[in-house]
Amino acid sequence: MIAYFVHHLSPFLIQFSNGFGIRYYGLSYALGFFFLWLGMRWQRKHGLLELSTRQIDDLVFWIALGGVMIGGRLGYCLLYDFFHTVREPWFVFQIWKGGMSSHGGILGVLIVLFWASRKWKVPFFHIADAAVWLAPVGIFFGRLANFVNGELWGRPTTLPWGVIFPDAPMINGQAVPRHPSQLYEALLEGVVLFGILTYLRFRKKSAGSVSIGFLFSYSLLRILGECFREPDLHIGYYFGFVTQGQILSLFTLALSFVLLYLKKRKILSGSKRSLACKS
Repeated sequence: MIAYFVHHLSPFLIQFSNGFGIRYYGLSYALGFFFLWLGMRWQRKHGLLELSTRQIDDLVFWIALGGVMIGGRLGYCLLYDFFHTVREPWFVFQIWKGGMSSHGGILGVLIVLFWASRKWKVPFFHIADAAVWLAPVGIFFGRLANFVNGELWGRPTTLPWGVIFPDAPMINGQAVPRHPSQLYEALLEGVVLFGILTYLRFRKKSAGSVSIGFLFSYSLLRILGECFREPDLHIGYYFGFVTQGQILSLFTLALSFVLLYLKKRKILSGSKRSLACKS
């Protein structure tokens, strides 16, 4: 008989009192933004990004606030909990109750990047490729935090590496082992995707290849990962087998072709200009 791992991990790195402390989930966001800032500074130093250090600082701030936090939260409220949000609009601001959508975050980041390219008169793909290259790092930390939190668990399995999540729905009155789908997605959307984007960033070096490659590859890898993930209880399956995450991934997959079209038509190309400042 297999002795399955029972998930009893604490969501806190440091806990000061009941329900208050430094959570791994918050730490994952901080690490993601830090590596984004560090990676963009590194790209500037090596001539891959024509932004000043001040502009990089501002861009990372707006990506964190406007793109990920606001976009991710609004995405969850509107895409995963729409009727609750309509009944209680203040739910949007109750971030301590959880709920972030990666698809909403992606859309929010794209809006911020488009705004920055217009504001600084720098081609969209020049900025987007530099920022998106680091996205899998943040996703990786986020998925690890999902596992530590014991959320977004997988579907039931009999495989030896299955994990029993005490908060997951019971089957026939018993807690059953489930796929650690959070770790699968950390591998797919974090490690594998970062490898793909690194190849595109340093081997292909074609403007837009990283941005388009991210949307295309993330969508396919997310669809694959969702095959092992239990759908949200209040949503369930569409057509008996399709999850909300897979449907949303079809939209981001379509968006990759939209960006490819805009690239071919040179609609987002713009014209580079020298740095406004050197500091």
